[in-house]
Amino acid sequence: MRRVGTVVVFGTLIVLALLGITAYDALHRPGPLTAPATVVVSKGSTVADIAARLRSRQVIASPLFFELAVRLSGDEGALRAGEYAVPARITVAEVLAMMRAGRTVIRKLTVPEGLTSRQVVALVLAAPGLAGEVTDTPGEGELLPETYHYSLGDSREQLLARMASAMQETLRELWGRRAANLPLRSVQDAVVLASIVEKETSKAEERARIAAVFLNRLRLGMRLQADPTVAYAIADTNGTTPADVRPLTASDLQTPSPYNTYHVDGLPPGAIANPGRAALAAVLQPAATDELYFVADGSGGHAFARTLDEHNRNVQRWRRLQRSMTP
Repeated sequence: MRRVGTVVVFGTLIVLALLGITAYDALHRPGPLTAPATVVVSKGSTVADIAARLRSRQVIASPLFFELAVRLSGDEGALRAGEYAVPARITVAEVLAMMRAGRTVIRKLTVPEGLTSRQVVALVLAAPGLAGEVTDTPGEGELLPETYHYSLGDSREQLLARMASAMQETLRELWGRRAANLPLRSVQDAVVLASIVEKETSKAEERARIAAVFLNRLRLGMRLQADPTVAYAIADTNGTTPADVRPLTASDLQTPSPYNTYHVDGLPPGAIANPGRAALAAVLQPAATDELYFVADGSGGHAFARTLDEHNRNVQRWRRLQRSMTP
């Protein structure tokens, strides 16, 4: 078999010489590919397999010459498996450089802040190009919302492990720079409160202020009375909550649950979502304020108050606005 391969190599060289084509010319002349294409090289592929795959996708004209080029370079095992975005007219030399460097297609998955772990797992399961199943859903608050890059064939469970590792790294960094005298006993307390802050507002400029309100209430022994904890308490089996489709009702607020902060003192027993870095930072570096209340103001933000009387006026203003918007 080795002798046959040698004959083929020399035969190819002779043909090139007869045609007046140097090896350099053959390596660097534009290839037959007329439009960009995607080529997937499977793990364990031989040089011959790769050459045949490239020819089938019309990236190269001659599998024999491609194999020859690899062999003459003396680096047959350096071509890496993966998914490649191949430009039109790419040369053999450029194909070899791309595959030796492993310049594969990098995909990305963005995990929004405030999703439950079940919702994050659903995103991972639906992400194209990932491999494997997810055997266990991570705990609430264990995953860091962020944009993650991955390659074709990467493991779903490994991607989730990267999210968990990113959360731990972020917590180590932010906890070490936390403000003094916070009424939080542990990093986990910070995650729990940050998950509530995350669900209370989508406005970046409000996070530290809302965090301060909750921290002030904790210091005074006041119940948090956070609507998102009630929504989490009455979440249905599909992972959505009534609060996602309708306002909470008075009967919702009476739902008995350790997560219902209208009925339990202090923090709920666990996070209600996966908070992002900004919400975590807001809890650990809150705004300097003595405010104890907030309510929606109709603009997508909130009206804050220091006293109950002031808060009640804000609530009445919000209710009048709601009535005026009702058809």
